Amino acid sequence: MPHSPSARALAALMLLAVIWGYNWVVMKIALVDIGPFQFGALRTLFGALVLFGLVVALRRPVRIIEMRAVALMGLLQTTGFTGLIILALVSGGAGKTAVLAYTMPFWVMLLAWPLLGDRLHGWQWPSAVATLVGLLCILDPLHLAGDLLSSVLATLAGVCWALAVIVAKRLQARAPDLDVLAIAAWQSLIGAVPLVVVALWWPAEPINWTPSLIGALLYNIVPGTVIAWLLWLYALRRLSAGTTSMVSLVTPVIGVLSAAWQLGERPGTGELVGMLLIGIGLLLLSVEAWRRGRTP
Repeated sequence: MPHSPSARALAALMLLAVIWGYNWVVMKIALVDIGPFQFGALRTLFGALVLFGLVVALRRPVRIIEMRAVALMGLLQTTGFTGLIILALVSGGAGKTAVLAYTMPFWVMLLAWPLLGDRLHGWQWPSAVATLVGLLCILDPLHLAGDLLSSVLATLAGVCWALAVIVAKRLQARAPDLDVLAIAAWQSLIGAVPLVVVALWWPAEPINWTPSLIGALLYNIVPGTVIAWLLWLYALRRLSAGTTSMVSLVTPVIGVLSAAWQLGERPGTGELVGMLLIGIGLLLLSVEAWRRGRTP
């Protein structure tokens, strides 16, 4: 068969990586016309409302249990991750920010040891070494200059995302039948509230409603949220965990290439080496996840 279900699911996964990867450029461009917290608040609030519309349209359950865990996920992944990446993009490059934020699997691997009792094994060890050295190359602690704050914020965003994944793993163990889309809608709405409060309180210039800003918000809401979640759920049902983890590898690559093409970003030697090492680390993690997924 020329188009098997797994082939279509893999194509959906790659399209998802393109959508999420290019969004780093979209967000960077948007910040010319809007404050970071204003953009983060609008992006998450309207994204949450659209997700609830999707839940209703697909006749998924709106009410969920374990609301405290979902709220914690919202504060970590929506408030923390979104707020930190938007702040990082103010002064940092879109490509480098994407790479640092997508170190999330590395932090999950490290945090799962003390929090879930899941020790490192196999290819995870060289992955940890490669990613850590890559982070040091980018952060360059011996020369604290340039956009160090942006790099630290992007790295912390990856840590916040990883903590949300740990909470999600615990939640799935307790309640495996919870609807993923409903959880996404609730965590987005709960996480959007602090961003809206900060956006109203934080001093900022008036929003410049240009066509590029409107396009950026629509991109984040429609393909970046609605289509992305549909693609993710489609791929998740049809592909192994190891294969779906590839999205964490491909997305930052798309981000770096898009930033170089459209924004003219050219990373320095240390940054380039760091990005390559992080990419190798993520690749090794994907190989290990794929290998474990195939082990009976």
